Amino acid sequence: LILSCGTSSKGKTTSAQNETKVVDPADYASTITTEELKEMLYTYASDEFEGRETGEKGQKLAVEYLKEQYKAMGVDTPLGDDDYFQEVPLEKQSVSEAKISVNGKSFKSFEDHIVLRASENISVSPEEIVFVGYGIDADNYSDYKNIDVKGKIVLAKSGEPKDANGNYLTSGSDEDTKWTNGRQSLSSKRDAAINNGAIGLIYMDDNLFTRYAPYYQRQATAGTSGRLSLKSSDADFFMLMVSENLGKALHSEILEDETSKAIGSKLELSIQNKSEEIISENVVAYIKGSEKPEEIVVISAHLDHEGIKNGEVYNGADDDGSGTIAILEIAEAFKAAEKAGNGPKRSILFLHVTGEEKGLLGSRHYTDNDPIFPLENTVADLNIDMIGRTDPKRTEGDRNYIYLIGSDKLSTDLHNISEEVNAKYCNVELDYTYNDENDPNRFYYRSDHYNFAKNNIPVIFYFNGTHADYHKPTDTADKIEYDLLENRTKLVFHTAWEVANRPDRIVVDKIQEQ
Repeated sequence: LILSCGTSSKGKTTSAQNETKVVDPADYASTITTEELKEMLYTYASDEFEGRETGEKGQKLAVEYLKEQYKAMGVDTPLGDDDYFQEVPLEKQSVSEAKISVNGKSFKSFEDHIVLRASENISVSPEEIVFVGYGIDADNYSDYKNIDVKGKIVLAKSGEPKDANGNYLTSGSDEDTKWTNGRQSLSSKRDAAINNGAIGLIYMDDNLFTRYAPYYQRQATAGTSGRLSLKSSDADFFMLMVSENLGKALHSEILEDETSKAIGSKLELSIQNKSEEIISENVVAYIKGSEKPEEIVVISAHLDHEGIKNGEVYNGADDDGSGTIAILEIAEAFKAAEKAGNGPKRSILFLHVTGEEKGLLGSRHYTDNDPIFPLENTVADLNIDMIGRTDPKRTEGDRNYIYLIGSDKLSTDLHNISEEVNAKYCNVELDYTYNDENDPNRFYYRSDHYNFAKNNIPVIFYFNGTHADYHKPTDTADKIEYDLLENRTKLVFHTAWEVANRPDRIVVDKIQEQ
């Protein structure tokens, strides 16, 4: 099969002194080659880089490699002074343990409570608790609506309420939302507590607790962790997960009650924080727009992987060496256009984020803590995570495919551009199998585009699906299908070219609560 993405076709035009010049982006897409992709990926996913574990030696080698590639291409950094690194402050936490008593009765670590977050040593005695029902704060339903929790400890329970028809009050649908259950519910309710000024959240989820507590206990006994989180500006906020037993001790009617209120139980609590500060880096490079430099098109991929486990290097050639190297080739194509006097009208930010495997940490730091360019000026994020292989579960359709996730969620313009550019230049089979927020795999929430989408910035997530080598030491460069990698990389380039060069900024016409 000969793939044809990048075949010459007319592109944008420029005029000067009555002369019209046709700019064909396929000329620059032709700089994206199988040979260069292969050469760089064999280096980037080699044992020398030690699996690119966040904060470790291999990750430091990876960011230096990316920096040198951009310098060699002559692609600038938006940070100035030859600084391609956006520092990402992280904490590596060992398992903290709490001492808890309620109304004079003591409860034991790992039997009734675990510490999910403790940014500082904490001691409260005694403290009244505010019950906030399910702990939800959404546009059309909020447990915080009629109660002030500033400076208070809040108690919330898992799940979310339904109406008489069995639909969730937050959405009007019977499909699970980010508030319903699981890890996303946990983080959403944490953020709601922080945003409403609480100093701590005690979260009762008996199902999650029975899964988490044995793991936390093993980690505590071994004295190990490796669990990384963003160093928080909310240094005095803590979070506990508790069993139903402890939840009922705090509020005897917690299972039945949905009304937010102060409760009379007295809590005595002390937590000793155990953490080590780690600095990691996002790599940032950019090409300044020629006409609308303040408008930013982001092309992202994560630079990290799983490191070394049991003496084996997890090379991460597909995850996400493929996306990382694809961005380098896309940058080279845009730089070639700029050198020819045809640089993009809007600025392009090439964003390689760290800590994706640890919970989308690098992209969350960029969007939530330190956006180099204002989010309101960010036109779109094209995120590339695993585009070098094929999905063995996909038994029908063209080998020359890509899963697209999120293209139609926020912007009809972006989705239409994606379809039209593909038809014009690439003819890849665009597969929308996983383009569903309620897909049980939850891929929409599992890569770095999500941190842009939650801020209502249009996204496309390019993804080939998982395979037998996913998160295994066998994800190596020799298994990449380089003709597919080239074609998919060109597709992203052409899409970025159109978004960056069209006369009008794409419109966000589907603002959503993420």
